[in-house]
Amino acid sequence: MHVFLGITGASGAPYAARLLQGFAAAGAQVGVCASASAGEVIAWEIYRDRTIPPEQAVERFVTEYGGEGATLYGERDWFAPYASGSAKVDSYVICPCSMATCGTIASSSQANLIHRAASVALKERRPLILVPREMPLSVLHLRALTTLTEAGAMVAPASPGFYTHPESVADMVDFVAGRVLDLCGIDHALLQRWGSA
Repeated sequence: MHVFLGITGASGAPYAARLLQGFAAAGAQVGVCASASAGEVIAWEIYRDRTIPPEQAVERFVTEYGGEGATLYGERDWFAPYASGSAKVDSYVICPCSMATCGTIASSSQANLIHRAASVALKERRPLILVPREMPLSVLHLRALTTLTEAGAMVAPASPGFYTHPESVADMVDFVAGRVLDLCGIDHALLQRWGSA
């Protein structure tokens, strides 16, 4: 399994951390690209230290959570495999996905590798899973998400379910990460299945 994971500056870095762990546990090959603002969010939400330079925070994050199967690519690395449809990639995930990123992709603009990878996924008709974490949503957000859904993306909001009776924040993070792993076709045991004992 070959997966692209884009991480943007929306709140929700713990979701990306759990996804990286899930990909690593499944033995997936993962290409990671994080925006500069994602590095700031990772420094604060994962390491609780705003003094860590964003680039260092991202490098540490990918090493700690992604393991040997994760490779980090720069925002402007147009030679990364994810910049072309000729590369074989099974799934593309952007988590967390800022609404600015949603709007950029919906308008077919490409300011960085994350936008380009999403565009490649859509044009090649490959799975593109967007995990926005924003509330409330304006009509502009809703229109962008509708456009992306019509273009073939799957919008999977970071909305944990409570029917599993989560006992911690980690349980709620696992629920969202587990559902995204499901959409990628990756086996895991992060959440209790509906109807299971």
